[in-house]
Amino acid sequence: MTVLSIIYVVLFYVAIIVLFGGIANKIMLYKRVPAPLKIPVTPAPLTTGGVVYRLFYEVVFFNSLFRGNKWTWIFGWIFHLSLLLAFFRHLRYLISPDVFFWPLINNMVVQSFGHYAGFTMLIGLAGLFARRILVDRVRYISSASDYLMLLLIMGIAGSGLMIVYASHTDIIQLKAFIMGLFLFDPQNLPADPILLAHITMVLFLAVIFPVSKLLHAPGLFFAPTRNQIDNPREKRHLSEWGAAIEAEDGRNN
Repeated sequence: MTVLSIIYVVLFYVAIIVLFGGIANKIMLYKRVPAPLKIPVTPAPLTTGGVVYRLFYEVVFFNSLFRGNKWTWIFGWIFHLSLLLAFFRHLRYLISPDVFFWPLINNMVVQSFGHYAGFTMLIGLAGLFARRILVDRVRYISSASDYLMLLLIMGIAGSGLMIVYASHTDIIQLKAFIMGLFLFDPQNLPADPILLAHITMVLFLAVIFPVSKLLHAPGLFFAPTRNQIDNPREKRHLSEWGAAIEAEDGRNN
């Protein structure tokens, strides 16, 4: 193996450990935070099934964002849908053709739409970036990290498009390298500058993901305004001192 390949093998494993370890740690923190008070955003569901449906609708269609701002919803939904298509397209580099669901990954629909997902992803990101610059109230609450995060993802999408349309790399060797990482049998990585830039940005995104605002992805499922049943009367929260006062009042009456 080349020195460059060894460096990227180490970086890949470090990034994976940081990504999944950081996400797992954050999820455990979210899970341990008590949320005894009923604060769902109304109109809220009255059953567990209703909560599941509400979360599904929120995750898939960004319902609250649609109600809040149509332009943000359009660009946000375009970006996330494009990201999903790009993810499925990239699965062909991670999975062997021997697996039973390979036809689902390598079919014409996924590969064709995923082929152009980079363009639509850039459109969505450009809209979200312009929103942070042009909308006064959004610009006021935006920090440098917000802009840099968008630029980083735009760099990933742009470099990916350059690999496809401008600077073709050795796809067979790239797949061998990536599959070798998952099989713990590292292979040489093609020394293409644009490919290296693309992979470097992806690894950097993986490292900073657990400490960035991108954690809204798992955090949405722990938001009490979204995951609570609207039953404050049926299941009223009482603190220890509140319960003691009620018990004392009951004895006195």
